[in-house]
Order: sequence, then C-alpha cells, then structure tokens
Amino acid sequence: MSALSNVESTILPKHSAGFAPAAIPQTKNSKTGVSVEYAPDPDKRWYVLRASYNRELMAADMLIDAGIYAYVVKRYTWVEVDKRRKRILEILLPNMLFAYLTPYEAECLVRNDEAHPSPIPSLSTVLSFYYDHFHENEYGKNPPATVPEHEMRNFILATCSANENLLLLKGNDFRFKGGEEVLVIEGEFKGVRGRVIRAKGQQRILVQLSDFATLATAYIPSAFMNVIE
Repeated sequence: MSALSNVESTILPKHSAGFAPAAIPQTKNSKTGVSVEYAPDPDKRWYVLRASYNRELMAADMLIDAGIYAYVVKRYTWVEVDKRRKRILEILLPNMLFAYLTPYEAECLVRNDEAHPSPIPSLSTVLSFYYDHFHENEYGKNPPATVPEHEMRNFILATCSANENLLLLKGNDFRFKGGEEVLVIEGEFKGVRGRVIRAKGQQRILVQLSDFATLATAYIPSAFMNVIE
C-alpha cells in the first residue's frame, strides 16, 4: 500500500495566512519508496484523472517515479481475513487520482501522440481526463477538469493521515452546526479549513473538493478550532 509521511515544509494555503503553517506530505511509491514533495508551481494545475481497471495506485506509482506529485485518496479500514480482523488501506475515491501537471504535461500523459509524446507511454492506455462540463475552451469543447490549488491543499491536509474515520458524504448524511468557517489549529487535521458539521453522531469538518468529492474529517473537539472572521 502507498505510504504518506509528513515532511518539514512551510507551504501555506493562500487562505490561511497568519496561522501556523500546514505541512504538505510527500507521496511515496508503494513499491520502491521513491518520494516526491509537493511544491507550488504557477505553471501547474491539479488535474483530475480517471484510471481504468482499478489501476489508480499503479498509475500513481509510475507518476511518482517520474518525479510527478500524484495523490490517491485513501483511508484505513478493517476487513476479516481468515476469520481475523486486519487493518488495511482502502481507496476512498475509486478509479480517481490527482496529478500536479502543466497543461502540456497532462496532454502528453493522456494522449501520447506526435504532438504530445508521453514520458510514460504505457500510461496513455490507463489514464483519461475528467472533463469540466460547465465551461468551454476556445474550440467550443469542455476542457479537462482541474481543481483550484487552495482546495486541493486543504483536501490533502484533511485526508493524508488516512484516518479510518474519514467519511465520504452523500446527500443528507450530515447537518451543519452554525454557518461559520473554522480553521483547525491542533491535532492530526491541523491546518484544515471548512465548516463545522455533525455526521455519524460526531462533530467534524466538511471538506469540499469542487464537484468531485465531499468528505468529513474524523471527530474534532471545539477546542481544536478557531472561527475565521
């Protein structure tokens, strides 16, 4: 299984100036241990990619080996194996991965044609774009979907611990507790920003990733939050 470890960094989400820096983790190849650290780049975007045949971890490993920051959302869960409970990592958003790329790099990885030769040719048969159906480019076509950087950083901070109590929310799985937005200042979710909700009988933080995912953190006590004015 892929592992995530915290590293010392001072990368701050744009919206959290004035608060303690939020450490963004390295991602590690699940087989080789190769690491890639996420560093902001004005020429890059967070692309939402679809991997075929449940190959998201394989694709992420290949991207990481090529020096590209790739992220697959996971959490711990318990399963029964040979009548024994075993704690494993499961993929929370199946067949989906996020990669930090320039537009040209993204086209190369997915298309691998004469105008866009891929540095990893075999991935072009595995990866495809999710498309943004709310916008059109200059050719009247839907562009590949991307996620705003501040949203993606917040999402990584909320999910990088792979906590087994992370929730993927649907419909009316939760209710808001007040309307204020808060910043988590202590604990494993330190640096996460969002609205306070109640889900599964516990106080949590709602984390929205554009139109692709709505998640809730594990329980967070009120003392670990600061209301954002």
